[in-house]
Amino acid sequence: MKEGLKMIAVLTLICGMFSVTLAGLKEATESRIEEQVLTYVQGPAINQVLSGFDNSPVTDRMKFTVHGTEERVTVFPALKEGLLLGVALETFTKGHGGEVGVMVGFNLSGENLSGIAITTMKETPGIGARIAGHGFTSQFKDHSMDVELTSKGGSIEGIAGATTSSTASVEAVKQAVSIFQKIKPQITQAWPGGS
Repeated sequence: MKEGLKMIAVLTLICGMFSVTLAGLKEATESRIEEQVLTYVQGPAINQVLSGFDNSPVTDRMKFTVHGTEERVTVFPALKEGLLLGVALETFTKGHGGEVGVMVGFNLSGENLSGIAITTMKETPGIGARIAGHGFTSQFKDHSMDVELTSKGGSIEGIAGATTSSTASVEAVKQAVSIFQKIKPQITQAWPGGS
């Protein structure tokens, strides 16, 4: 009996030490991982969906709380001579192979989309992965915020054979539009020229 208690105590001590070590490792690498995502994933996507800016949207980013929720969203501003031209934000929805991340750009002057870029996905290579291709994403450039697939009465052509991936992308854009509309008053107050 004493041997059993001794083993339980030793195992508990070992598990506790590993937990502390893993928590410390996570904390130590979290900022580095965020920096890598900003540099190699979100940064290039922002450059695809926003144009004409002379600032660093990544450096000037801000977090906003979505009205009526506790959700916080990061917004990347496109500024020209200090005035707000547009913003981008990233949303995620479930695709065929996992989460599909979409960076969505918004023009503030015309209140339409400036474009989208796929940031993350695990869709089927050669089929669902084609949502990241120019033919699909270019349909969103200067599109109204009312987006829907043609199969559901809209004007966005889905990828043949990749219904789930196409739907996930459009749903992510719709989610971004909903968030944008809820936080637009905060955005226009945060940066000059946003009204």
